[in-house]
Amino acid sequence: MVELLDNQRTFHIQVKHTSLVLHVLPTGHVTVIYWGKRLESKSLAYVIQDIGRASYISDTDGIKDFKLEQLPQAMPTHGNSDLRTPALVLEYADGSRITNLRYKDFKVYSGKERLPGMPTITSGEEVETVEILLEDYLQQVTVKLIFSAFYEYNAITQSVVVTNLSKSNVTIEKVVSSNIDFLDAAYDVCYLSGAWGRETHRQVRPLSQGAFLLDSKRGASGHGQNPFLALADKQANENSGSIYSMNMVYSGNFQAIAEVDMHQNTRMQMGINPFDFAWQLVPQESFYTPETVLIYSDQGYNQLSAIYHRFYRECLMKSSHAEKVRPVLINNWEATYFDFDKRKLLSLAKEAADCGIELFVLDDGWFGKRSDTTTSLGDWQPNHQKLGGSLSGLIEEIGQLGLQFGLWVEPEMVSPDSELYRAHPDWIIQVAGRDPQLARHQYVLDLANPAVQNYLITELSTLLEKENIAYIKWDMNRNITDSGSSYLAVAQQKELSHRYILGLYHVLEILTEQFPEVLFESCAGGGGRYDPGMLYYMPQTWTSDDTDAIERLPIQSGTSLIYPPISMGCHVSAVPNHQVGRITSMDTRGIVAMQGNLGYELDLTQLSTEEKLLVKEQVVQYKEIREIVQLGQLIRLTEIENQNQYAWLYRSKDATAFVVSFVQVLARANTVPKRLKLAGLDAKAYYQVGERICTGSELMSIGLKLDKPIEDYAGQRWLVKKIEK
Repeated sequence: MVELLDNQRTFHIQVKHTSLVLHVLPTGHVTVIYWGKRLESKSLAYVIQDIGRASYISDTDGIKDFKLEQLPQAMPTHGNSDLRTPALVLEYADGSRITNLRYKDFKVYSGKERLPGMPTITSGEEVETVEILLEDYLQQVTVKLIFSAFYEYNAITQSVVVTNLSKSNVTIEKVVSSNIDFLDAAYDVCYLSGAWGRETHRQVRPLSQGAFLLDSKRGASGHGQNPFLALADKQANENSGSIYSMNMVYSGNFQAIAEVDMHQNTRMQMGINPFDFAWQLVPQESFYTPETVLIYSDQGYNQLSAIYHRFYRECLMKSSHAEKVRPVLINNWEATYFDFDKRKLLSLAKEAADCGIELFVLDDGWFGKRSDTTTSLGDWQPNHQKLGGSLSGLIEEIGQLGLQFGLWVEPEMVSPDSELYRAHPDWIIQVAGRDPQLARHQYVLDLANPAVQNYLITELSTLLEKENIAYIKWDMNRNITDSGSSYLAVAQQKELSHRYILGLYHVLEILTEQFPEVLFESCAGGGGRYDPGMLYYMPQTWTSDDTDAIERLPIQSGTSLIYPPISMGCHVSAVPNHQVGRITSMDTRGIVAMQGNLGYELDLTQLSTEEKLLVKEQVVQYKEIREIVQLGQLIRLTEIENQNQYAWLYRSKDATAFVVSFVQVLARANTVPKRLKLAGLDAKAYYQVGERICTGSELMSIGLKLDKPIEDYAGQRWLVKKIEK
């Protein structure tokens, strides 16, 4: 787990297949001398000693040829002879900004402590933690680097604690959660990017000298870029190559950097975005960063995904639903939008029940005077007139059809036309003297304010205590503008973005603890806040507002790089699709939606008898395979560069059953389909595919026959079962 070498100057952090090695120099600087495939060694200090020195700022610390700028540091600070991007920038009461950290002490212990007020990855399995304490003696500031090794999960987490031991305030201008320097630059950078409706597309590009930067300044982790960054070998693919990755357990503004210096070294770091951020650290106070997850794979992206998926299911998601199969649901949004009444909802629910669907979700429009986007956010009282009576009565009637009931909410927002806003106009994020900007006819509530937090806890607790609700879809459809808080002091205004997230986490902590039986799904205009921080509280996320099956292929493939399939909400919707107008077969829409948690988002009452039978068959088929899909191991079978074909496989926990899916986007004239080679099977075992029996070696080396597409957007699915012969 944590082995001490070189007279307790080297910390060898070990998990099952990975080593992370830190070393304290005689100067007191802490260096990262290795991260990668697990090592067996008793001395590693020579790695630093062997680094050759190039020219420029050298002979510092009174040591000949000492050049901090060429050393792989764990916590580089502003104001010293390392002129690369710092991991820590502090401003002191005298206006100075130099921080000179040197090693002071360490502590190794079993287990892992909870980060105050933030999601923290924990596990009942074997975990060991090392804390490395650094100190700036002059300024009386300490920085603690906390690494936890989850041995069986092949995962390491890191967080940082900055403590002010002086008698004056200290301002944190920047502090990252992880900084790792590599003595090489021959990497590709891999990340997930996109926009609303096309989130988490996997991107791979070569690194070059200079800084590659990912970030969000939107108040949420964002549709544009996910808090994930990886460095990969140039030849890395789904099944081979080394990949070094960071994923941040945080739901707000973040920044990730891969910086190549003039000596072909790479600095990789991730943390809270320093943009519009500062934190006043009063005497004797500590600041805790969110934690990052450090995952290394030496067998390509599929192994990377397998590590993340298991780790997040078993150690991150605290919900009791984390390892429970999820219900097939119907959401009324694209079926009705705001135009519904009790009769229409019950008609939709009856059709859903007839198809074997298990959960009915009532989306936007059920509360206050809400019949469009202009009113009532914040007033979480049911509209009895629109619902044709009480919400309890509607839930009871839907329950009599054999369906559980779910509800949409958007608690972080408020409409100017609402009782809440009229009572508390000071509760929104705004700058005094300026007219706050409306976006989607709504403002953002100031969750840095404890009164706002308590209001949301009270309103939602009352709703969940009164009504028989099995599922909550928690939406956030607006990013933060007009950054200012009536609650915070003048000197704290740059703390708003982080305090907002801490306030959100507090609300979620209370509600999810109070109502553990409720399945919470997060949503931020789709995948605009699909991050480990939200998964800690809400084990399911609405992957994208784009429900088109073909658009969902790269979205769900990219999401699956990090996040487990059981966390992905995936729905079959109507054609022509409401976002892009594409017409896709019901069969292909079902195949794609079965890549995660299956749901339907269309008006079942308008389907033909034949289409309803197809839906019914899909639901039956999915229930047969959903444990494999939701709790098994995902293996992607095609490379991400092949944008015209997508194939993936799920392997059951006991490796006896496999679900294989394939979709071709566009048909091509005069072509002969190639075979689809599988992975993850026992080469010597026998498997049944339809009427045919094959060995694992056949299926992995020869593969399955693909049908010749006679139309665009064609899909196929197979169930492969291990048999005795």
